[in-house]
Amino acid sequence: MTSPATPSTAPHWLTFQLDGQAYAAPLAQVSEVIRMAEVTPVPGAAADLLGVRHLRGRVVPVLDGRRRLGLPPCDADSEGVRVVMLTHATHWIGLRVDAVGELLVPDAAVAAPPPGRAARTDDPVTGVLPWKGGFVALLDVRRLCRLPQTETA
Repeated sequence: MTSPATPSTAPHWLTFQLDGQAYAAPLAQVSEVIRMAEVTPVPGAAADLLGVRHLRGRVVPVLDGRRRLGLPPCDADSEGVRVVMLTHATHWIGLRVDAVGELLVPDAAVAAPPPGRAARTDDPVTGVLPWKGGFVALLDVRRLCRLPQTETA
C-alpha cells in the first residue's frame, strides 16, 4: 500500500453504491458516467461480464460491479443504475453500479483493507477511508477489471 497522501495532494475519487456499500474509483481513471443500455452477451465469458456495448466507435466490455465483488444480484432496471466508464492505460471498461455518489477528496489516512482481503492478489479493494459514519472501499481499477500488470507492445 502507498503512503498516505496529504489532503492537498490526495487524489480525488468518484464514489458509487453497490449493495448499500460505498466504493470509489480514482477520478483520474473515470472517463464518464452513462445510463445502462443494451449490451451484447459474450458466450463463454466470465460470469461478471454482462457483455459488450458500443460507445463512440469503441467496443467496451461492461462488468457487473455486484458480481465482480461477490455481492448479491439486484434489479437491473432500477432508476439509479449507471455504468461508470473506467480507463486503465489503453483499456476502457464499463462497470455497472447501483448508483453514483459524489466526489471524494480524502481528509484522512487510507487504512488497510479488512483482514483476509489483503492476502488475495485479485482483490480490487486497496484500502478504506472513514466516510459518512461508515467507510468507503477504494478500488484499484487494474485489479477490478483483471487487466495485466504491465502493457505489452
